[in-house]
Amino acid sequence: MKRREFLAVTAVALALPSLALAHGPTRQKVTLTAEVAADPAEVWAAIGNFQDMSWHPAVFETAGAGGNAIDATRVLTLGQAGGPTISEILYKHSDEKMSYSYRITEVAVEVLPVTNYSSHVTVKPRAGGGSLVEWRGAFYRGYPNNDPPPELSDEAAIAAVSAVYQAGLDALVERFGAPGS
Repeated sequence: MKRREFLAVTAVALALPSLALAHGPTRQKVTLTAEVAADPAEVWAAIGNFQDMSWHPAVFETAGAGGNAIDATRVLTLGQAGGPTISEILYKHSDEKMSYSYRITEVAVEVLPVTNYSSHVTVKPRAGGGSLVEWRGAFYRGYPNNDPPPELSDEAAIAAVSAVYQAGLDALVERFGAPGS
């Protein structure tokens, strides 16, 4: 091997470990559940309409189009009139399975520090009566490059999504009661 070829091969070999470390963020996942005393059909009646998120305490108003059809849209206004918004699109909905899936199409990272967010909500019968509500999501942090600021890190994204889910699930437990209570 000629010296020039040897140096080129050596340079590439030395660069490979640093290339392996120079990747961007990894997809994060959050799944939270809540057990409620009400039958699944009653819970689904409260949360199964994509156009109505009045059951979530952070949502001031929901406006949308398309009902529960695929590609229906909604805009959630948070907190109060004129508050920050989150735009979403529905990509799966099943009354039979009591579940729907949606994606965020637009949100400021200051409101929710995520990108490429998708989520799934489902209501299942609970052994012993009542319901199990599951809310799961997958997303990337709000900062797509390496070395994110703390408010746009993986940890911040996980904490923010978890807080949204927990607030909604807690509201359902408050509304329908916990099993055995």
